[in-house]
Amino acid sequence: MPNRLATEPSPYLLQHADNPVDWYPWGEEALEKARREDKPILLSIGYSACHWCHVMAHDCFEDAEVAAVMNRLFVNIKVDREERPDLDQIYQSAHQLLTQRGGGWPLTMFLTPDQTPFFAGTYFPRTPRHQLPAFPDLMENIARAWHERRGEVLAQNEAVRDALARQQPVAGAQDKLGDDIFGNAVRDLAQAFDPVWGGFSRAPKFPRPGELFFLLREAQRSGNAEARDMALFTLRKMASGGVRDQLGGGFCRYSVDKQWAIPHFEKMLYDNGPLLHLYADAWALTGEALFRDTAGDLVGWLLREMRAPAGGFYSALDADTEGHEGRFYVWTPDEARELLSDEEYAMAAYVYGFDGPANFEGRWNPILARSSDAVAAELGVAEADAAAWLERARSKLFAARETRVKPGRDDKQLTSWNALMIAGLAHAGRVMARPDWVEAAHAAIDFLHQNLWRDGRLLASYQHGEARLNAYLDDYAFLLDALLESMQAGYREADMAWARELADALLLHFEDTDAGGFFFTSHDHEALIARPKTGYDNATPSGNGVAAYALQRLGYLLGETRYLDAGARCLRVFQAQLTQQPIAYPTLLAVLEESRVPPRVILLRGPADALREWAAATMPTLGARDMMLSLPNGLELPDALAKPEPDRPTAWICSGTACQPPVTALPA
Repeated sequence: MPNRLATEPSPYLLQHADNPVDWYPWGEEALEKARREDKPILLSIGYSACHWCHVMAHDCFEDAEVAAVMNRLFVNIKVDREERPDLDQIYQSAHQLLTQRGGGWPLTMFLTPDQTPFFAGTYFPRTPRHQLPAFPDLMENIARAWHERRGEVLAQNEAVRDALARQQPVAGAQDKLGDDIFGNAVRDLAQAFDPVWGGFSRAPKFPRPGELFFLLREAQRSGNAEARDMALFTLRKMASGGVRDQLGGGFCRYSVDKQWAIPHFEKMLYDNGPLLHLYADAWALTGEALFRDTAGDLVGWLLREMRAPAGGFYSALDADTEGHEGRFYVWTPDEARELLSDEEYAMAAYVYGFDGPANFEGRWNPILARSSDAVAAELGVAEADAAAWLERARSKLFAARETRVKPGRDDKQLTSWNALMIAGLAHAGRVMARPDWVEAAHAAIDFLHQNLWRDGRLLASYQHGEARLNAYLDDYAFLLDALLESMQAGYREADMAWARELADALLLHFEDTDAGGFFFTSHDHEALIARPKTGYDNATPSGNGVAAYALQRLGYLLGETRYLDAGARCLRVFQAQLTQQPIAYPTLLAVLEESRVPPRVILLRGPADALREWAAATMPTLGARDMMLSLPNGLELPDALAKPEPDRPTAWICSGTACQPPVTALPA
């Protein structure tokens, strides 16, 4: 018989609906049962595309004997971390405190009935292996500790709650921050930089777009060539590796090796939005075909596989197919040879690395081992012929791959992750002159506005016609930032009106008016054991950083001091951490930079047709710190943007409170 998860909309929870475990979703029914029966809670947090979540599910949760132990000793709660990032954030922090090491998924937490964690781990096997205890034995020991050593458990609980409370940032002495903070961040990244393969860590390697954004901004701000080179080198290596789907486009979540060759094969929406933004900027900076193609292929994947009929974007693709990680993506040389002509196979083998050793469990995950031009030279053929053979080979391999069993797709549409993709799509559409991409961004905005905005509040998730869950800081902050990007790509009156509503709701429901900054959950959210307020960037940018950045930018655009002051208060509360470890806070570094020297605001006004020519000519001259709005005559605009309606294109250029005389001729 299905358990209580069978009525949940989350694809991840539904994956566990037929487990013999007596699972509960997070909610008052489960929490009250734990209190009433004086039973500890076994909290399992994961997500639908997670490989090791599937492994533990098969090992443990599908096993009747393991489930019997779970059901006898605990109240078992399963949580989708994508739906409940508030719970995930709290209990990942608790895992760090209890184990003194980072967590991950699946996250396995044992809680007292008041929700306080007293034992933490991630993956556990059914029988001892990987230097891990057997899960049934572990559960027996934990239950015994709860019943026989309760005093020790409760004393530890008090310490854990105190430690979680102490993680809140506290504003200290407010010394003026100088330019050295940006130089220190570049220095720290340079010390961690891998000069052979790019990136800033050993294996596993994550894209970490926040650091790359910072480096490109800093190269523009200060002319730091080292910052520029580290960012572009890393982007080249990522685009050439197997972490990028060389046949279908888009990026997987991370690489298990330092060469970016072998990913965990799940594809997440939240990575690909910021990466699209970065690759568009890298192309604009260099004109390199690799960057152009990477951005174009990413959008191709997005619109082909991740776009819902109503215009929003799905959350993720699974790592596994038919019970095997990566099976959908990998090849043998013989499989490729059967599909291709001799010329096509020669190109594919050399370019995608099929001529080298197998790189994934006896099979080949395609990488860009050599460029098409280099292979043409090796083979002694014309570059145009080589490129045509490779394109035909790629098309045939992709078509054959499409006939395989496809990875599962998590069809939730999350507000925050959609916003990250909208921002990347609108930005890339503007930079790369792709109005069709901008239209797709606008369609996604309209989907969110129509389906996830209710009575002046956002909801966090949409699936099968139902919007649900109180939205989080990231939902509001990322969407506000996405609207600002979208308005620069194609101004719409409704987007500006919604941006102002979102900004006001963000201040009303999330700002810590006493200390500054923003809580992750709204003031009327469910009370949990902690209420995080973090500023560091993670796999996604910090909600505090993006909130301050977007509010500050909107404040500069509209001359609205409420937004500017909120950004300043947020920056102030994180100043001590920013000074101590600047590179952990790349989004807040952008806030700091633009608080010191306001961004340049360019308003173009005039007849619509003529403005398009002006906008196209001006676009290549813009930097990361510029905001340009093209405002055709006839629009109803906020007072700060309501310039006269000229009969020919005119530009108003301002920085802070200083504006230049109107410009009526394009620079030569």
